[in-house]
Amino acid sequence: MKNYELRITNFKTISASLRFCGLILLFAAAVFAQTKDYTKFVNSFIGTGGHGHTFPGATVPFGMVQLSPDTRLDNWDGSSGYHHSDSMIYGFSHLHLSGTGIPDYCDILFMPTVGEAQFSARDGDKSANGYASKFSHENEKAEAGYYSVKLDDDNITAEMTATTRVGFHRYTFPKSDEANIVLDLKWRDKVTDSELKIVGKNRIEGFRRSSSWAKDQVIYFVAEFSKPFADKPQSQKTLNHTSHEPNTITDIKAAFRFKTKANEQILLKVAVSPVSIEGARRNLAEEIPDWNFEKVRSDAKAAWNKELAQIEVSGGTDAQMTNFYTALYHTKIQPNIFQDVDGNYRGLDKKIHNAPNDTNYTVFSLWDTFRAAHPLYTIIDQKRTVDFINTFIRQYEQGGRLPVWELAGSETDTMIGYHAVSVIADAMAKGITGFDYEKAFEAAKYSAELNHFGLEAYKRRGYISAEDENESVSKTLEYAYDDFCIAQMAVILSVKKADVYIQTSKVSAEQTSKNIENDVTINGFIADYKNFLKRARYFENLFDSETGFMRPKKNGGFVAPFAPNEVTFNFTEGNSWVYSFFAPHDVSRLIGLHGGRAEFAQKLDALFTTTDKLTGREHPDITGLIGQYAHGNEPSHHIAYLYDYAGEPHKTQFYVRKILDEFYKPQPDGLIGNEDCGQMSAWYILSALGFYQVAPSIPNYDLGTPLFKQAVIHLENGKTFTVKAANVSNKNIYVKSVKLNGVDLKRTFFAHQDLMSGGVLEFEMTDAPVKNWFTAFSASKIETGFSSVPTIDAARIFTAETTVKIVSPESNAKIFYTLDGSEPNEKSIVYKKPFKLNDSTIVKAVSINAKGEKSFTVEAKTQKMPHDWTVKIASKYNRQYTGGGDAGLFDGIRGTLNFAAGEWQGYQAQDFVAVIDLQKEMTIKKVGGGFLQNARSWIWMPTRIEFETSTDGVYFTTAADIETDIAPDDMTEQIKDYSQNIKPIKARFIRVRATNLGKIPAWHPGAGFEAFIFVDEIFVD
Repeated sequence: MKNYELRITNFKTISASLRFCGLILLFAAAVFAQTKDYTKFVNSFIGTGGHGHTFPGATVPFGMVQLSPDTRLDNWDGSSGYHHSDSMIYGFSHLHLSGTGIPDYCDILFMPTVGEAQFSARDGDKSANGYASKFSHENEKAEAGYYSVKLDDDNITAEMTATTRVGFHRYTFPKSDEANIVLDLKWRDKVTDSELKIVGKNRIEGFRRSSSWAKDQVIYFVAEFSKPFADKPQSQKTLNHTSHEPNTITDIKAAFRFKTKANEQILLKVAVSPVSIEGARRNLAEEIPDWNFEKVRSDAKAAWNKELAQIEVSGGTDAQMTNFYTALYHTKIQPNIFQDVDGNYRGLDKKIHNAPNDTNYTVFSLWDTFRAAHPLYTIIDQKRTVDFINTFIRQYEQGGRLPVWELAGSETDTMIGYHAVSVIADAMAKGITGFDYEKAFEAAKYSAELNHFGLEAYKRRGYISAEDENESVSKTLEYAYDDFCIAQMAVILSVKKADVYIQTSKVSAEQTSKNIENDVTINGFIADYKNFLKRARYFENLFDSETGFMRPKKNGGFVAPFAPNEVTFNFTEGNSWVYSFFAPHDVSRLIGLHGGRAEFAQKLDALFTTTDKLTGREHPDITGLIGQYAHGNEPSHHIAYLYDYAGEPHKTQFYVRKILDEFYKPQPDGLIGNEDCGQMSAWYILSALGFYQVAPSIPNYDLGTPLFKQAVIHLENGKTFTVKAANVSNKNIYVKSVKLNGVDLKRTFFAHQDLMSGGVLEFEMTDAPVKNWFTAFSASKIETGFSSVPTIDAARIFTAETTVKIVSPESNAKIFYTLDGSEPNEKSIVYKKPFKLNDSTIVKAVSINAKGEKSFTVEAKTQKMPHDWTVKIASKYNRQYTGGGDAGLFDGIRGTLNFAAGEWQGYQAQDFVAVIDLQKEMTIKKVGGGFLQNARSWIWMPTRIEFETSTDGVYFTTAADIETDIAPDDMTEQIKDYSQNIKPIKARFIRVRATNLGKIPAWHPGAGFEAFIFVDEIFVD
């Protein structure tokens, strides 16, 4: 960071002629966008079937309102409220999530009916609300900004369109004296308070407060009907409720009655606001002041055409065009504007704020979208990128840290990492301005220095161990990547500060350089840069050189048994096969750990070609398998491009095209996994253009294989970047040569600045792999010293003695250890060979490499069994939850709330039955056991626990019978010891039986599956 080169920037005035030409080009682009209809390629039913979790309803780009039909009450495949396999519509609600894995929203539901209004299910009615209607996909239509369907039960046609904050309904009724429009404020998630007021003869207002994924969501609404309704609406609850205290009225339903002629249309405008009823009123007045449904529909279509025109592709099949523009559409229906027309919004602190100069957003699925969706936005949505980041900064100020998975003004803490820093660092690395760089860095650094979600152990150990936190491997690897992003932010800020000195300096270059080197702020950034860059290498501490995989650690050593294809709680929605390739910021080191490019390429080959099947946990998110590559879930998304780093880019081309062709289809089940707020689609868009960013915050794009003969990207700076591949086809998928602006491109990557400067990227394609075109390959590398943590192989519990083995990943490193609990250093015992222990001991070790760099301290605890009991377990514990083996039931080591830490024994779909042999008759005075409840993870207390005693192990007598007292619907993670004093009795054998809950209850997302019992320890006094 020393010896900054002095630079003088000459600013030149743009000539009037160039400005004039620019205006002509912009005008021509605007006219072109107006004349071409891209929405005809949008099929918003894509992803509504299978496990895509999208919705087909009406919305505008990034709109607050998503007006769409609800076809199911809940469950995983009903996360968006709609599933294409359904045949019943319950109503049309105004907020929907796109592609998430958890249900929420579906707020403010309206439904047209004919006849007597029904608020609850009638006898024999399969619907959940009494006013649902059957429908057929033959009578259903969806376009960008518009949706319609015929409701078969009452012969009503329902149409809807939207503006940013207002949903617009149009219902065509048959002739009836009993035409109704039902409002249901109780629909779907748990309502904690609600209100409905009648305001005049055609206007209603109210609010709904609810708790679901977003723990405290408030939505206000104002609705206007195009004709007056009957004076006394039918209702389930008293109307005109005015209290805003929680837990007051939670089940408001009302029906508004009309007399209709045949084919008479009744229109309904519904404005929403997260702030207030007054805000909803203003939103309605501003966005739909009249009753022109067709104009609103036309405006919505025009808004979509403007957005979709940002990328103009041609030369593809109808299916490819549909896939592409639907994917682009899906990337632009979230994040969602979360702000009224006057700039007011509800913050994470639940207070009302105003951001008049920015647009405030919500719905940040950052674990998914940092990978491709946000990098795509840095190309075509830079202004929105700035708004997103300014939203992050406000959320940091109001909520105390950067968002993880923010929804409706609430932090859900779903998924892992602090990936908002990736979005921010990528924008900074690409020179995007409009937000406070230093404030963003402050927020990033603060969020990374917290001590939750394994971070305390991560900073102390250099990795997260299984006993520290669930998903320990994934968290370690993703934190390391995020820390690299923070390091990039720090170096950008240091250079930016230095540039200020350079540009304003009135002293000599030598003195300016000294001033820079002595600047406290710059030195602070440099110190942060070095710190976070070192943290970015922590991923190495989980690499096992013997197997070539990232492996979970426990008690200082690698967890065994180990299978890379096993899905365990040590990984986030994946396994070791996938996560062993997650170090996008230092692929060069990842290659080095495998022995070189050839060996790394062989490892990639093995990933894609292995015949091993998934084992372990059943996880519905792990789909789209090619070998163990899983395109249906995000951790795999960069992997096909790693062949560019391994020197075999033709394999990147092969697998990228295979994924494009096989995992994206223009049909309801056309997405291989959850859409996840645009990430699945963003991968398609970038890959179809012929490039992908493996490591956001490194502003380079790695080359793949283009899908279209031509793609023109219209940039916000008025320039265009064109990708050409004239002879691409379903056979010509391999790159023969590449030119960038007419010059041979021999690298497998190009810079973001190349793209933003405008120009032409031209591919020549062929039908066979070409191995000699590229001479320079993609790379990412961290330049900082580091010594990996050694591993200690030691039994957690033992009887007589145990052998301890310590290994350093670095062959030239020396290992030093202690046995007295003290911190090891160069003066400690030098490790030379395995040694034996015959008593409980804490072993600590460090390694010091040839450069003198010292590793973190690794610690292992070995504990001698407190007694000689044995056990026969009649049940079979889950392979992932062994408790350390049979003797783990009474080893004296207690399980914690981290159920995957390794101390708990887990039993699924069976009672827990075990017989403990005390080895001799003893007087028993008390018996008991420790159990865990974590209902979200399918773990419940047993319903009953029985203890029996015996002198011979054959005939048993009941000693204690305990009824447990924690309700199955108690979602609090908790440990409870159930014990009972008994009349003293002599016995040698204790039989324990804990009765399993059985099938998971209907109210639970895992309904129908089998429950777990987790036990540790069994007590005998």
